[in-house]
Amino acid sequence: MEEKGHASVYGAPFAGGGFDFYKFVREPQTIVRLLSLLFALVVFGTITNEGYINPPTSSEARCMFNQNDSACHFAVAVGVIAFLACGIFTVLDIYLPFMSSAPDRKYIVMGELAFSGLWTFLWFVCFCLLASEWSRTHVTLGIPVEAAQATIAFSFFSIATWGILTYFVLVRYRRGLLDVNLQTDAPPDHHTPYPPTYSPTSYSPTPYNPTTYSSDQPAFVPNIQPTVDSGYQPPNY
Repeated sequence: MEEKGHASVYGAPFAGGGFDFYKFVREPQTIVRLLSLLFALVVFGTITNEGYINPPTSSEARCMFNQNDSACHFAVAVGVIAFLACGIFTVLDIYLPFMSSAPDRKYIVMGELAFSGLWTFLWFVCFCLLASEWSRTHVTLGIPVEAAQATIAFSFFSIATWGILTYFVLVRYRRGLLDVNLQTDAPPDHHTPYPPTYSPTSYSPTPYNPTTYSSDQPAFVPNIQPTVDSGYQPPNY
């Protein structure tokens, strides 16, 4: 498949180009992905460190969200997988423009689009679950309230960041489809030596016929008329 510059099918490869780190970190998609990584770290890190407490009625550590261990397990799983996925997709964003195969780039973009859309939905479920269980938690004795509220807040922020990532990937996917259609509809280049609107004219040289002169009248010799002999004789002295 023919590549046409950086904006070609799902990101054309850089022909002999180098990786610009400062340009990469200033890209909007990179910034949002790093924020998503940070929010995921906050969610599962907070629950892992402060999310389990010992209630007065039990000696076993229970989840701080209404003692529902399933809520904590779900939030930790979503956060850990989101953290790892952000790292993987960041590396793929670096190497994607250097890949020479357009189908491989297409599959990567499609996979990222499906994952980003799914994790946007899972973060929404996680936020609703944590918020619902926290609203049912009436006994907050010994519970780190600020940690619970931070977990809920960053779960909500993750919905926004993963939704933005889904939009960015969707734009890249649609641009790739548009580039494929443009390359398919483009007329083939036959590399003709003449423009298509002008047909070359045939050249027929004019034969050279040299001018012949008769031997009776040579060229460039004046035509001298012979004098008429009138019979006149000069006198002799």
